[in-house]
Amino acid sequence: MDASLTLSLSPTNSDTHDLIGSYFLQQWRLKSKTATLKPDPMEIESSIEEDNEELPPNELDSLNSSGGFSIIGPDKLSVNYPNVNLHGHDVGVVQANRAAPSKRLVYYFEMYVKNGGVKGQIAIGFTTPGFKMRRQPGWESNSYGYHGDDGLLYRGQGKGEAFGPVYSTGDTVGGGINYASQELFFTKNGAVVGTVFKDVKGPLFPTVAVHSQNEEITVNFGKDPFVFDLKAYEAQERAKQHSTIEKLSIPQNASYGIVQSYLQHYGYEETLRTFDVESQSTLPPISFVQENGFTEDMNTYSLNQRKVLRQIIRNGQIGDAFSKLREWYPQIVQDGASAICFLLHCQNFIELVRVGKLEEAVLYGRTEFEKFYKLGDYDDLVKDCAALLAYEQPQKSSVGYLLGDSQREIVADAVNAMVLSTNPSVKDSRECLHSRLDRLLRQLSASFLEKRSLNGDQGEGFHLHRILNSSRKG
Repeated sequence: MDASLTLSLSPTNSDTHDLIGSYFLQQWRLKSKTATLKPDPMEIESSIEEDNEELPPNELDSLNSSGGFSIIGPDKLSVNYPNVNLHGHDVGVVQANRAAPSKRLVYYFEMYVKNGGVKGQIAIGFTTPGFKMRRQPGWESNSYGYHGDDGLLYRGQGKGEAFGPVYSTGDTVGGGINYASQELFFTKNGAVVGTVFKDVKGPLFPTVAVHSQNEEITVNFGKDPFVFDLKAYEAQERAKQHSTIEKLSIPQNASYGIVQSYLQHYGYEETLRTFDVESQSTLPPISFVQENGFTEDMNTYSLNQRKVLRQIIRNGQIGDAFSKLREWYPQIVQDGASAICFLLHCQNFIELVRVGKLEEAVLYGRTEFEKFYKLGDYDDLVKDCAALLAYEQPQKSSVGYLLGDSQREIVADAVNAMVLSTNPSVKDSRECLHSRLDRLLRQLSASFLEKRSLNGDQGEGFHLHRILNSSRKG
């Protein structure tokens, strides 16, 4: 939750205006920053937080390698061992140029054995930064290696343990990290060989090694299709997570109550009525206990009036919204310099631009924006609105997001929260900002992030659209 929402507040109109208005102004600013990135709207959530922040490996590190014991090809994806090894430490070890990305469900790469050489002393695994580059992966602490000549798994010591089959010329082996289970897994020719617990929380580098004459391998970091079906593996892991969730005992009508409270909170009266009728025949009634002083009947407060206000704002009829507020809730708009008034005036300006009334928009802006611009807290948003006038096709500009329906929704949500806050039974205005469903989703996001933190900042965050998409595919 935004830091401004954690303050202890007295139930004055001024404090309520400041709290609710500031929150929705911040939502606008976040939306403005996101719009400048111009990503696919369905990918905004993940692109901000997830893999786009982590560049995955794409080649071998030719600078930090074991020197003359191996030769890295000009493509930086192939390695060969041309000489005869004289000592156990004459290993040709190469790490990837970057650590494996960690803010995801799974990371995976593969190695193709082009030539098993004299002894087939080839290995694939993961090592930490600073690994001794003349040692096989798995021979040193905080490293793991699946070795081709004996099929053993080495993890942090010179003695291996039974793990899988040997591999040599013509085989493709792979190494992966399952961040959900905190395990490493290895594959051979498209099948999982086995897994091992990952007891290192820091970054791990994909690593390959050759150790006898004429050994030659090539590495695939994902540029080409993998032999192993990574998508099927990820789907299987997600199915395990869903299966665990489905085993949890939840009252049959809990989801009904959550959806009902969402519709009540945002004033969707007709949808709520239809939803209630359809649910009566299949679900028993549900009654929520009092939650932080916010009881069930508070969500139904002024339901019809909130519905009307949302409809006219979503239709762009901001003048009518002002009229209704002056008639029904004059205390909300009596301070003409409040954040809620600013949001409404901005939306009115935007609606004039939308329908091409540019001269009227200029006059309106001069009249209404001057007092807000002087306050300083609103100048960046005033500039965004005014910038709409600078473009022949403003909807295609960097401020085109203002002409979208989502901007109307911000204003409608702000007005809705303000009306809810006028209920004398409300003890804490923060409860007017979000429905129970909103708070549940925020809690899920916080829980996923906490779980990731406990795993050394490794693993996924919570992405609602991805979960919904995977559910539909299932």
